[in-house]
Amino acid sequence: MPTLTPEMVPGLVAAGASCRMDAEVAPKFKVGDTVRARDINPLSHTRLPRYIRGRTGRIVHDHGVFAFPDTSAESGTHSDPQHVYSVRFEGSELWGSHANANSCVYIDLFDDYIDPA
Repeated sequence: MPTLTPEMVPGLVAAGASCRMDAEVAPKFKVGDTVRARDINPLSHTRLPRYIRGRTGRIVHDHGVFAFPDTSAESGTHSDPQHVYSVRFEGSELWGSHANANSCVYIDLFDDYIDPA
Protein backbone atom coordinates (compact mmCIF):
# COMPACT_ATOMS: atom_id res chain seq x y z
CA MET A 1 0.00 0.00 0.00
CA PRO A 2 1.48 3.39 -0.97
CA THR A 3 1.89 6.14 1.58
CA LEU A 4 -1.10 8.48 1.62
CA THR A 5 -0.15 11.96 0.45
CA PRO A 6 -2.20 15.17 0.63
CA GLU A 7 -2.57 15.10 -3.15
CA MET A 8 -4.29 11.69 -2.99
CA VAL A 9 -7.02 12.72 -0.53
CA PRO A 10 -9.46 14.55 -2.87
CA GLY A 11 -9.60 11.60 -5.26
CA LEU A 12 -10.10 9.08 -2.47
CA VAL A 13 -12.87 11.15 -0.89
CA ALA A 14 -14.59 11.64 -4.26
CA ALA A 15 -14.43 7.88 -4.90
CA GLY A 16 -15.95 7.12 -1.50
CA ALA A 17 -12.86 5.34 -0.19
CA SER A 18 -13.40 3.49 3.06
CA CYS A 19 -11.43 1.40 5.52
CA ARG A 20 -14.43 -0.94 5.85
CA MET A 21 -13.30 -4.54 5.41
CA ASP A 22 -15.13 -7.57 4.07
CA ALA A 23 -13.74 -9.86 6.76
CA GLU A 24 -15.44 -12.47 8.93
CA VAL A 25 -14.70 -11.19 12.43
CA ALA A 26 -16.96 -12.08 15.34
CA PRO A 27 -18.05 -9.03 17.35
CA LYS A 28 -16.74 -8.89 20.91
CA PHE A 29 -19.73 -6.79 22.04
CA LYS A 30 -23.38 -6.29 21.23
CA VAL A 31 -25.80 -3.36 21.39
CA GLY A 32 -26.71 -2.70 25.01
CA ASP A 33 -23.42 -3.93 26.49
CA THR A 34 -21.77 -1.69 29.07
CA VAL A 35 -18.08 -1.17 28.30
CA ARG A 36 -15.12 0.70 29.72
CA ALA A 37 -12.68 2.55 27.47
CA ARG A 38 -9.19 1.27 28.11
CA ASP A 39 -6.86 3.57 30.02
CA ILE A 40 -3.85 3.26 27.76
CA ASN A 41 -1.09 5.66 26.78
CA PRO A 42 0.63 4.15 23.74
CA LEU A 43 3.79 5.69 22.35
CA SER A 44 2.45 5.15 18.84
CA HIS A 45 -0.71 6.16 16.97
CA THR A 46 -4.12 5.88 18.62
CA ARG A 47 -7.59 7.25 17.96
CA LEU A 48 -8.73 6.65 21.53
CA PRO A 49 -9.62 10.10 22.94
CA ARG A 50 -7.83 10.76 26.22
CA TYR A 51 -10.90 12.23 27.93
CA ILE A 52 -12.81 8.92 27.73
CA ARG A 53 -10.01 6.61 28.86
CA GLY A 54 -11.14 4.65 31.89
CA ARG A 55 -14.75 5.86 31.47
CA THR A 56 -17.85 3.68 31.16
CA GLY A 57 -20.35 3.83 28.30
CA ARG A 58 -22.96 1.72 26.51
CA ILE A 59 -22.80 0.22 23.00
CA VAL A 60 -25.59 1.70 20.85
CA HIS A 61 -24.57 0.50 17.36
CA ASP A 62 -22.16 -1.91 15.64
CA HIS A 63 -20.87 -0.28 12.44
CA GLY A 64 -19.22 -3.47 11.15
CA VAL A 65 -15.60 -4.39 10.46
CA PHE A 66 -12.89 -1.85 9.62
CA ALA A 67 -9.10 -1.75 9.46
CA PHE A 68 -7.71 -0.93 12.90
CA PRO A 69 -5.88 2.39 12.37
CA ASP A 70 -3.31 1.86 15.12
CA THR A 71 -1.96 -1.24 13.40
CA SER A 72 -2.34 0.28 9.93
CA ALA A 73 -0.32 3.35 10.95
CA GLU A 74 2.55 1.19 12.21
CA SER A 75 2.61 -1.50 9.51
CA GLY A 76 1.15 0.26 6.49
CA THR A 77 -1.22 -2.68 5.95
CA HIS A 78 -4.82 -3.42 6.90
CA SER A 79 -3.96 -6.59 8.78
CA ASP A 80 -6.04 -6.19 11.95
CA PRO A 81 -9.78 -6.06 11.10
CA GLN A 82 -12.02 -5.14 14.05
CA HIS A 83 -15.59 -4.15 14.76
CA VAL A 84 -16.29 -0.47 15.37
CA TYR A 85 -19.04 0.42 17.84
CA SER A 86 -20.83 3.66 18.59
CA VAL A 87 -20.56 4.06 22.35
CA ARG A 88 -22.67 6.52 24.34
CA PHE A 89 -20.98 8.18 27.31
CA GLU A 90 -23.13 10.18 29.71
CA GLY A 91 -21.92 13.70 30.38
CA SER A 92 -21.86 13.01 34.11
CA GLU A 93 -19.48 10.08 33.51
CA LEU A 94 -17.09 12.35 31.64
CA TRP A 95 -17.39 15.68 33.49
CA GLY A 96 -19.06 14.82 36.80
CA SER A 97 -21.30 17.41 38.42
CA HIS A 98 -20.18 20.07 35.91
CA ALA A 99 -22.05 18.30 33.09
CA ASN A 100 -25.47 19.33 31.87
CA ALA A 101 -28.00 16.77 33.11
CA ASN A 102 -28.99 15.81 29.55
CA SER A 103 -25.53 15.77 27.97
CA CYS A 104 -23.92 12.76 26.35
CA VAL A 105 -21.22 12.02 23.78
CA TYR A 106 -21.22 9.29 21.12
CA ILE A 107 -17.77 8.03 20.12
CA ASP A 108 -16.93 5.32 17.59
CA LEU A 109 -14.49 2.86 19.15
CA PHE A 110 -12.68 -0.25 17.93
CA ASP A 111 -12.69 -3.59 19.80
CA ASP A 112 -9.15 -2.98 21.05
CA TYR A 113 -10.19 0.28 22.74
CA ILE A 114 -12.84 -1.20 25.05
CA ASP A 115 -13.33 -3.89 27.69
CA PRO A 116 -16.49 -5.23 29.33
CA ALA A 117 -17.46 -3.07 32.31
